[in-house]
Amino acid sequence: MPKIKTRKAAAKRFRLTGSGKFMRRRAGHNHLLEHKTSKRKRKLAGVALVDKRDVVNVRLMLPNTH
Repeated sequence: MPKIKTRKAAAKRFRLTGSGKFMRRRAGHNHLLEHKTSKRKRKLAGVALVDKRDVVNVRLMLPNTH
């Protein structure tokens, strides 16, 4: 039986926390930042958790995470 491959695009975007949740970056913090407020940019700079409805799909893309 062949090994299950990891989707590399997903592996670069998601990290598993110690408690088993997936972290992700927030969208909208790469460019066009001049007109965004400092508060908004601070909020976008942090990491967020993947929503529980999407966790199933992320787990399928990252089969070797526990």
